[in-house]
Amino acid sequence: MAVCEKWVFPLSDVFQHGKLGLAPSTLRQLIERGESAMAALGGALDACRTATSGYAIDEVTIKTPIADPKKIILIGVNYRDHIEEMKVTELPKFPYAFLRPQTSLAAHGETIKLPEWPQLIDWEAELGVIIGREIRPGSGGDDQHLLSSVAGYTVINDVSARDWIASRPPVGIDWVMQKAWDRFQPTGPWITPAKFVADPQTLSIELTVNGVTRQKSNTSQMVFSIAKILRHLSNIMTLEPGDIIATGTPAGVGFARKPIETIKAGDEISVSIGSLGILTNTFA
Repeated sequence: MAVCEKWVFPLSDVFQHGKLGLAPSTLRQLIERGESAMAALGGALDACRTATSGYAIDEVTIKTPIADPKKIILIGVNYRDHIEEMKVTELPKFPYAFLRPQTSLAAHGETIKLPEWPQLIDWEAELGVIIGREIRPGSGGDDQHLLSSVAGYTVINDVSARDWIASRPPVGIDWVMQKAWDRFQPTGPWITPAKFVADPQTLSIELTVNGVTRQKSNTSQMVFSIAKILRHLSNIMTLEPGDIIATGTPAGVGFARKPIETIKAGDEISVSIGSLGILTNTFA
C-alpha cells in the first residue's frame, strides 16, 4: 500500500498511475528493483497527492511495512542524552551493534502480549533506516554516497526486557536475550521514501506512555550519524535491500527513571519522529 495525504492506495494502483509496469507483491520486492523503481515510485506518489479517491486510512489494517527483512540490526548507546542518563562515563568509540530476529517485528496498531517471565520491560523510541541499495564491505564512498543507499525511514519502538539477563553468567551483556522476544519491535506505520526526508539528522523524536511524554529529543543527539553507522556496518557485513537498522534511543527510558518505570498491561505507547508518522501499540 502507499499512503498519499489522507488516502491509501494499493501499490498496483500507484504503479498503474505512474505507468511503472507490474506492481511488486511486497515492499521488499519493490526496494530490490533498485533506485530507478524507488525514484519512479516517488514521482507517482507526488502525483497521488492530488487524488480524491482511495481508501481512508481508518478503512485499512496496517501491517509491518517489511515483514521479511534479511537482517534487523540495532545500534546501542548512540544518543548523548541517553548516555548521560545511564551514567556512562565516556562516549563509545564505534557503533555498538547486535542482531534481532524477524519474529520480533510487530505492526502499528497491534496489541502486543507481554511475556510471562521478565518484569522490567522498557520502551525505546528509535529512527529506523531501510536499506535500498546493496553496500558491500570495502565499497567505500563518502557520507552522501552512503545515504543515497537508503530507501527510506520509519519509526521503531525497541522494546527491551532489561531484567532477563540478571541471572545469567557474567560473560557480558546478552543484548539478544533482552531484545529478541516475539513482537518486541513495533515498526511503522509505514516507510517514508528517503526523497521526502530532507535531513534525517534533524528530526524530532518523542515517545508517550498513555499520553504522557517520556522521551523527547532530536536525532541530532546521535553520537554516530546514519552515514557513520552505515560505514561501520558495511565494513563488517553486506547490507542488503530491505534490511532494517534501528539507530539508537534518546534519553527518557523507563529504566533510568527513579523509581524505575516499566511497560504494564493496558499501556498505550506512541512514538513519533518528525513527519514520518505515529507508531502506536497497546500492551496486554
